[in-house]
Amino acid sequence: MQRFEETLPTSSGKPLYVVVSLDVEEEGLFSGRYPTAGCGVRNVSLLPRLTPLTRELGFPLTLFCAYTVFNNANARRTLAFMRDKCGAEIAAHLHHWSTPPLGAASAEKIPPERTHRMRRDLLRQSLDNLLAVGKQFQGAPLTSFRMGRWDMKAALRPMLEEAGITLDSSVCPLRAFGDGADHFLAPTDPYWTDAAHKLLESPITQIPLVPGLARFWHKCVRWPGSLDSFHYWGAVSPNPVWHGPQAMRLATRLHLSRGGRVLHLFWHSSEMLPGASPNVPDKTAAAALFKKIYSFLRWLKENFAICAVTAAQLRSAAASLDFSARPPGKGDW
Repeated sequence: MQRFEETLPTSSGKPLYVVVSLDVEEEGLFSGRYPTAGCGVRNVSLLPRLTPLTRELGFPLTLFCAYTVFNNANARRTLAFMRDKCGAEIAAHLHHWSTPPLGAASAEKIPPERTHRMRRDLLRQSLDNLLAVGKQFQGAPLTSFRMGRWDMKAALRPMLEEAGITLDSSVCPLRAFGDGADHFLAPTDPYWTDAAHKLLESPITQIPLVPGLARFWHKCVRWPGSLDSFHYWGAVSPNPVWHGPQAMRLATRLHLSRGGRVLHLFWHSSEMLPGASPNVPDKTAAAALFKKIYSFLRWLKENFAICAVTAAQLRSAAASLDFSARPPGKGDW
């Protein structure tokens, strides 16, 4: 008997756009320390190990970089290599707790203050400082963005537009944080957040195992903490730290079978450093993670008509892809 995933479509009449992105950031986040000074960024030096993903398989990387990374000379050299030799896009990743002005983030608080509780002028200063150091490195404005901790409220998007951001990737469907954003019913495929089509949202791909299950769970559950538990039992994704190879493949086929056009997967740069994450405790685990990513991307290339792009390249092609407008709803998307 065939397994369920093997009965699903393995091809599509239209190309599947694939975005491979990393949150490039300091160490310590998985320990709950959220450091504001002296942040280690040793993990960034490991990024060149990903070059086979681009040179052998043809997948360019989108590197969402935190202020601490741009502010480190060794990390900047690695970013330059990834950009100049591997075609990686350099994008912006806001960790407001480690981006000046540090007082704006109540940095001593663990976890840091949620962005919707911060003064807008101080949050905007943090965003401006991140984009300024990114522009200084890049020699051009950064146009793709991701908020740390998926802490994107809909009210913050006008700030991104004003700052020149044209693609955001801060939405993670099927997640709802009791003290933060509610992305639970967000679409999986990209959509325009504004009528003028200035800002494109490209969510991380995560979908329910069964159509309608997420909406049923959303109606039944009253507590945000319980709502977010769906992420652990009712969803699959192509994200290599969250799910295993079979679930990643299943997520791809389910996404295509439901009309998905864009597959967007991610992981954290610190998850490449042995011991920096509970999920990657040693060198063996780090090697296994890379093997899982490489094997999955090779499987994509061998089984689907794909178009591998950076976030900026997806934004450039968006006008011809007929993405829809933001659907109605009370969530933060």
